[in-house]
Amino acid sequence: MDEQSPVNLPFGGRLKLALRVLSDAAFAQRLVAAEARSQRPAPTPEPRPAPALPPERIHASGLSFLAALQREGRLVDFLQQDVVGFSDEDVAAAARVVHAGCRRVLQQSLDLEPAVRDAEGSNVTLASGFDAQRIRLTGNVAGQPPFHGTVRHHGWYARSVRLPEVSPALDPRVIAAADIELS
Repeated sequence: MDEQSPVNLPFGGRLKLALRVLSDAAFAQRLVAAEARSQRPAPTPEPRPAPALPPERIHASGLSFLAALQREGRLVDFLQQDVVGFSDEDVAAAARVVHAGCRRVLQQSLDLEPAVRDAEGSNVTLASGFDAQRIRLTGNVAGQPPFHGTVRHHGWYARSVRLPEVSPALDPRVIAAADIELS
């Protein structure tokens, strides 16, 4: 019989137990300890960590962005195509279509600004503590700041991002569904 099961003890049994508690201090201490254990709340189980998301769910917004670039500008088609056999005119014509669609998606999804305000080709001085994430040093990089150089590319910085939340019902790995024309 476990400690939690109620016991229907007759009067004589209860009287005998009471006399034993009064006469045996060690027995009384064991009863008190058992009573205390039975009164403790059950331990709360440790919360389980949320199951790890598969990579396609972690990167769903990025995959959704790529899908929009494909849908509006056929970017994936263009990049997957081997253009070596095409003339420069054909590649340029395709690039105009890809550029227009992808630029539209980019403008809808991101507010971009130059990573540095200086114009390309201008001379700049970089003091100690410059933001090495926004500015990459190239050329003869040696010593400590201040560095003197020329802006070759102003870089890009996303001031704001507006990527859609992807429904859990959709498979974000589908960048573009296959088109099947029925006859």
